[in-house]
Amino acid sequence: MHIVITGVAGFVGSAIARRMLAEGHSVVGIDSLTSYYDPKIKLANLGDLKSSKFEFIEGDINYIDLADALDGAEIIFHEAGQPGVRKSWGEEFSEYTNANILATQKLLEVARSISTLRKFVYASSSSLYGDAEGYPTSVEALPAPISPYGVSKLAAEHLCTLYGKNFGVPTVSLRYFTVFGPGQRPDMAFTRFMRAAILDDEIQIFGTGEQIRDFTYIDDVVQANYLAATTDTVPGVVYNVAGGSSISVNDVLKIVAEIHGSPLNVRYTTPVAGDVFQTGGDITSIRRDLNWSSQVDVKEGLKRHYAWALKTFAGQSASL
Repeated sequence: MHIVITGVAGFVGSAIARRMLAEGHSVVGIDSLTSYYDPKIKLANLGDLKSSKFEFIEGDINYIDLADALDGAEIIFHEAGQPGVRKSWGEEFSEYTNANILATQKLLEVARSISTLRKFVYASSSSLYGDAEGYPTSVEALPAPISPYGVSKLAAEHLCTLYGKNFGVPTVSLRYFTVFGPGQRPDMAFTRFMRAAILDDEIQIFGTGEQIRDFTYIDDVVQANYLAATTDTVPGVVYNVAGGSSISVNDVLKIVAEIHGSPLNVRYTTPVAGDVFQTGGDITSIRRDLNWSSQVDVKEGLKRHYAWALKTFAGQSASL
């Protein structure tokens, strides 16, 4: 198959690309290599994708020639976007409207005219639920984001649903619940925890640490994308991609300390506006339609994540 992946140099995008290339598919990857975190990490991800079947296009979705980039695409994995709850407040919100909403609309407009297109898989987010009324939260629950980031992801997801229902674009939106594992972004919690542990540095926790999260291992997320792309579904459908963990941040820290073999230096600080207290996804529909469920639990995933972090961060300076 001919596959296009936006955000291909990122954590999830590069993992999907590795899987698709390993299965012999041709992949066109698009990424603007923004400085939200160190572009060297993204370049290293691209280095893992060297293949005669991989073509890389560096550029912003809003400005590149999308008709040319998407020509002949059978599957589009739309993983690009501006991440992060904390930075989405204030003047920087324009980055979120551009990267998450406008870019998605431009992709969908071009996708309408691609005769070869079989699936358009969008990376949505559990952030759009906000503080949900019940857990595990069904895809039928009313979204009520409590951060500008969540608003932007919900708007983009609505666009995918609209283009699916109105124009037959074969969209599937996957609401990720906190993805972790080897290669996780450096600003995300588990990588921060493990880097600090390995370098004997302080771990900063926003809030009490009693907030509960549903964590999903990267390989399971890649499999969910693969099944979404290769299974017949109704255009505009939405699924939760949740690991079923429902574990507190403090309990995660206990497991990390156990794997690390020594106590962690933890400091608790003020909660961040827009951070939800709890997440947890009901996967009834994705299990029924795609035969998907998570295979790697939190403890096993943390062991694999730590082994990667040890190779990645050992010997670095904590001040870096």
